[in-house]
Amino acid sequence: MDTAGIKPSTMRAVQYSGYGGGAAALKYVEIPVPSLKKDEVLIKVEAASINPADCRIQKGLLRPFLPKFPFIPVTDVAGEIAEVGTEVRELKVGDKVVSKLTFWKAGGLAEYVAASESVTVIRPACVSAADAAGLPMAGLTALQALKAIGTKFDGTGSASNILITAASGGIGSYAVQLAKLGNHNVTATCGARNLELVESIGADEVLDYKTPEGAALKNTSGKKYDYIVNTTNGGKWSAFKPSLSSHGRVVDVSPNFGNFVASILTLFSKNKLSTVNLSLGMEDLRFLLELVKEGKVKTLVDSRHPFEKAADAWEKSLSGHATGKVIVEM
Repeated sequence: MDTAGIKPSTMRAVQYSGYGGGAAALKYVEIPVPSLKKDEVLIKVEAASINPADCRIQKGLLRPFLPKFPFIPVTDVAGEIAEVGTEVRELKVGDKVVSKLTFWKAGGLAEYVAASESVTVIRPACVSAADAAGLPMAGLTALQALKAIGTKFDGTGSASNILITAASGGIGSYAVQLAKLGNHNVTATCGARNLELVESIGADEVLDYKTPEGAALKNTSGKKYDYIVNTTNGGKWSAFKPSLSSHGRVVDVSPNFGNFVASILTLFSKNKLSTVNLSLGMEDLRFLLELVKEGKVKTLVDSRHPFEKAADAWEKSLSGHATGKVIVEM
C-alpha cells in the first residue's frame, strides 16, 4: 500500500450507540484508523456534509436493519488521500477528492475514513472541500430529478414551467440552479427569510410557503406547472395536483407514505407523481464538480462547524431549517 508520511494509528471520531437521542447521543471517541481493503482509499477528511437522511437513520429510518452500532454517521466527505489499497488504479496519495460513502458503512464524521475507489472522485483544485462535500447526496439527487423531466444542461433544451419546493434547502438550492441551466422557467417556494437568496440563485419567482399564494402554489402569471420537483417530505399529492398542467407531473425526491401511494395510483394517469431514488454515479458527480468549477453552480453553505462542535451541526440539520448545506470541518 502507498502511504503519505506517517499515518497515525488512532483517530478521533463521532459516533452513536443506539436509535434516537439526537445531538446529545453523539459521543467523541478515539479509535483505530480504518484498515483498507484492496480497492479502497484512506481519506484524511477535510469537510463532511450532514444530510437530513443521516439524521433520519439515527431516528430509525432503516430499523432494524441499519445501522450497526456503534455507528459513525455521515456519507458525504471531501479530503485528501492518505493511503491507497493495492488494487486502486486511478487515485493516488495526495489527491484531493470527494466521496459518497454507503449508508450502511458511512463513517464521515471522523478524521479518517476508508472509501471504495468506485465512490470517490478527484475534485478540481479550485473547488473547496466544503463546496465539494455538499454535492454527493443533495447535488446528485437534484440532478437526477432534473434529468427525470428531460432537462438538458447545455442550453439546447426546451423551457418548461416548473415549481421547486423547499428551494433554500440543500437539494432545492441545487435544483433551482440546475433547472435554470436547462432553460426552465422556475417558480420556487421557501420561507420568508430566504426569498431574496433563492431569487439570487436563479429562481424567476419565489413564493413564501406560509402565505395564501405560497400555500396554494400560485405564481403571478397564473400558469400551471409542467413539472413540480418536490424536495420536502411534507408535500402532498392533493396539494400539487390542482397546480399541474394537463399532462403535468410531480417528481418527488422525498416521498411520504401518501405520495408513495399516489405514485402507484397515478401510474397510468395524465397527471402523475413519480418518486426518485438516487442512482446516479461518479460520472454525474464529476459533472457537478465541473459545473462548480466553472461557476455555473454553487454550494449554498448554511453553516460551518469545527469538528469539536459536530453536535451543533447535527442539531442544525435536525431542525429542518438549514439554508443550504451544514458542513463540519476538520
